[in-house]
Amino acid sequence: MELERRDEGQVSVVRLRADRLDAAIAVRFKEAFREAARGARPRVLLDMGEVDFMDSSGLGAVVAIYKLLGAEHSFELAGLSPGVDRVFRLTRMDSVFTIHADVAAALAGAGGGAGGADARKTA
Repeated sequence: MELERRDEGQVSVVRLRADRLDAAIAVRFKEAFREAARGARPRVLLDMGEVDFMDSSGLGAVVAIYKLLGAEHSFELAGLSPGVDRVFRLTRMDSVFTIHADVAAALAGAGGGAGGADARKTA
């Protein structure tokens, strides 16, 4: 599991380089994200394009990151695979997070899927 961060204008894009976000890496993911988010731009975008599987521990880790960033950052998701998207829909977390089809759509300001324009909905 690896995270890569790049800043583009007011957006920090954090790419998760892993095919799974599950109990085996959830704690390491949270710790690595905490480090990657230091000095982040006001809008943080988690690129999950490489993640094919996510369980409840992975979902919990994403929610923990959302809470960690607090009100001073918006937190959005991009590139969810069908299986990962299903987890967000089944748990109704797609109404909490702004979800974009991919990073390009997010950076262009286009909504890419479920969720709304408000990335700061209550978790």
